Amino acid sequence: MHFTRGSAVVSRSLATRSRFATSASAGKYRSLSTTAILRQDHSSAQDVPSSIAPKRSKYRTFFRVLGGATLVSIAGGIGIFVYVTQKDRHPGSQLPYDPEKKTIVILGSGWGATSLLKTLDTSEYNVVMISPKNYFLFTPLLPSVAVGTLSPKAILQPTRYLARHKARAVTVIEAEAKEIDPFNKTVTFEDDTEIKGEVSHTTISYDYLVHAVGAEVQTFGIPGVQEKACFMKELSDAEIMQRRFKDCIESAAFPGQDSTEIDRLLHIVIVGGGPTGIEVSGEIHDFLEDDLKAWYPELAGRIRISLVEALPSVLPMFSKQLIEYTESTFKESKIEILTKTMVKEVKDKSVVLQMPDKSIQEVPCGMVVWAGGNKGRKITQDLMAQYPNVQTNRRGLTVDDQLRLAGADGSIFAIGDCTSTSYAPTAQVASQQGAYLARVFAQMAKKNTLQAKLNQLEQSEAAVTDTVEKANRKPEIETTRKLIANVKVRPFHYSHQGSLAYIGSDKAIADLPFANGNIASAGVATFLFWRSAYLSTLFSLRNRTLVANDWIITKIFGRDLSRD
Repeated sequence: MHFTRGSAVVSRSLATRSRFATSASAGKYRSLSTTAILRQDHSSAQDVPSSIAPKRSKYRTFFRVLGGATLVSIAGGIGIFVYVTQKDRHPGSQLPYDPEKKTIVILGSGWGATSLLKTLDTSEYNVVMISPKNYFLFTPLLPSVAVGTLSPKAILQPTRYLARHKARAVTVIEAEAKEIDPFNKTVTFEDDTEIKGEVSHTTISYDYLVHAVGAEVQTFGIPGVQEKACFMKELSDAEIMQRRFKDCIESAAFPGQDSTEIDRLLHIVIVGGGPTGIEVSGEIHDFLEDDLKAWYPELAGRIRISLVEALPSVLPMFSKQLIEYTESTFKESKIEILTKTMVKEVKDKSVVLQMPDKSIQEVPCGMVVWAGGNKGRKITQDLMAQYPNVQTNRRGLTVDDQLRLAGADGSIFAIGDCTSTSYAPTAQVASQQGAYLARVFAQMAKKNTLQAKLNQLEQSEAAVTDTVEKANRKPEIETTRKLIANVKVRPFHYSHQGSLAYIGSDKAIADLPFANGNIASAGVATFLFWRSAYLSTLFSLRNRTLVANDWIITKIFGRDLSRD
């Protein structure tokens, strides 16, 4: 038994040693012949049947190509963005003032004036822009600023940005026009800013004047509106509304506040059933749903929004189905619509309404937002007074089909809300009028150039005594006369591009022209179209970037509830 176990141990030892020897020799063989084997595999890979050779995954190839294309697209997009922004920040040189060119003075920096400046070929004219504000305001997004969805700077475009990118240097003056002398062709303006220099009042001459000063809010003489209501016309109006609305919330949250007083403070009355009033209502509702319910849960359910409209329905410029859709959406959002209702007075803590049955009710409220009506500014009224026989329309300046001021000698043009035309006083109309007027000035410059050439040809012809030479010059003179006759200015024609309005809850309505009719659209998809349309309408890449960035930040973090 002892011998047997020893034999077994010896046998196992020999077997183990044999395995080690075999393994070592195999490892040595593999080490020496690795290159040969790889070469053999590579050379014989083509001989292996396709059913046996490993296949590369088609998905792996697809994602590799997709990843490369994505990286190239991102890098290219960043490169283009950087190039465009740097090009905008560093414009090239401009032509200087040319005393031989005619001077155009533009009053205002709104939709009409800015559209004109953007489209105008300044190489043909000297241009001076005078406005109390040195920026263009994208007014359709004012309601978003009023509730903090957008920052104020996002919808401002400095006028000097546009002026600096024109062919000839444009003089931008931040001042308010005080007097127009159409007979001597002069404009007197004054610096109304807080800090004034030694010279703050002066007069300049013009060859052509473009009156584009816009309009003021029409209060219809209703007591208390001017002093106590919030407007939605200027940037300062949106900031005032935002501050007052937050004041109402914080005052209602003050300890020990009476329940009746809380209900009054949290009742917001919006007057005007047009797009502005509708959008203000929708934005306040979004503020309530998205932010106030989270941070003021004890108050959010008590906030009331009432929309007052004197006409039988809201949004009269939209189709019937869109009006009904808006009304049903507001009903779901608990926004009360009071049609056929007129405001008689605005008080400190209430608004007096005349109801459809002619009864008078005093409704307690914390804030009144006035979003309806335009009236002419003082400078417009003074200009009309200088042509009492023809400027008799109280709605604004009367112009012909080429936007020339009626009664003037063709040197004054008027565009935008300060005029009285058959078109609604909207930003879309003013913008198209500005672009049209730029084309008018281009045609006038072309005609003036041809006329100067004709005068020169006629003078040179008169100086020639040789009959043959005179006959040779006749064809060129006749050709120039025909060219002058062919330079014609077509009348202005407004092309309606559709109407858009945001109604809250990430929904919008759109009435868009198509073929010989209209397409009515509403809902979330229309809301996305509304945003994309406004983004594309903004004047610069800077504004588009700021607005898109604010929308994203608001969606992620919500609106800022702090109050200055």
